[in-house]
Amino acid sequence: ISVKAQVSSMGRQDSLTTFVIRFVVDVKRKVVWISAGVSSFIAGYLVKDTVTDWIYIDVADQHPDSLRFIKDCEKLIGQPIQVIKSDKYTDVADVVRKTHMINSPFGASCTGMLKKAVRKKWESEHLGDDLTYVWGMDLDERKRAESIVRNFPEFNHEFPLIDKGLTKQDCHGLIERLGITRPKMYDLGYSNNNCIGCVKGGMWYWNKIRKDFPEVFKQRAELEREVGHSCINGVFLDELEPDAGRKGDELTGDCGVICYLEFMKIEENNNKMLKFSREKQTTIFDYAEADKEK
Repeated sequence: ISVKAQVSSMGRQDSLTTFVIRFVVDVKRKVVWISAGVSSFIAGYLVKDTVTDWIYIDVADQHPDSLRFIKDCEKLIGQPIQVIKSDKYTDVADVVRKTHMINSPFGASCTGMLKKAVRKKWESEHLGDDLTYVWGMDLDERKRAESIVRNFPEFNHEFPLIDKGLTKQDCHGLIERLGITRPKMYDLGYSNNNCIGCVKGGMWYWNKIRKDFPEVFKQRAELEREVGHSCINGVFLDELEPDAGRKGDELTGDCGVICYLEFMKIEENNNKMLKFSREKQTTIFDYAEADKEK
């Protein structure tokens, strides 16, 4: 911790100048934004002795087994994992109904409201801190890591998996050797431990959700019709052919901190963003500004 003194004049009164000394404390924090995915935990575990903050953003739509995984990780590292969540939205459906949007060229509305906004609120409470983020990108994601460093110079960055030459498969092997059962969604055949019914999924993904979680599929299909927009570009879920899509052709990204950091960068770098009407699609940033005014 470093302490700086800031001196400012508060004006004159009876020929006496009043000065106020403010002490600004800069705290060095190394943060692991654990996404309930295997890679993000292993990355943090490799540098656990220097980590000051483990944070998990809870979303109601994730598989209930995700919180079991977080608790198991907490026991192993011997440190508390802070669980935070949105205080404005209850779940993905709540976001979609209030923003009248599912996906847009700027990202998914749920990513922005349930994750990005929550993280930004935490950062606003630590403005004077020197932040280092520990990333779960593996050996095959070096270009992505370079992009993070280039686009977010305001933070320090560490990539333990890349530094150790570890792949995603290595991480799953390590988690097993550590005695932690990986999240249920992996064992069901999903590539990432995202929300059940991730709005960014493709045809194969949604047909698998139809089989594994039929009630979630039904709810998302009804939600699409309610707001007039679809998760998959060009087709509503209730029109999706049961045999459509192939797993190898689809890439559903890990909906973790990397996802919403990139989402944030789009917001910051595009001042003249495309705006949609309610009959088309309205960007979530318009609704965010409306919330601020309220």
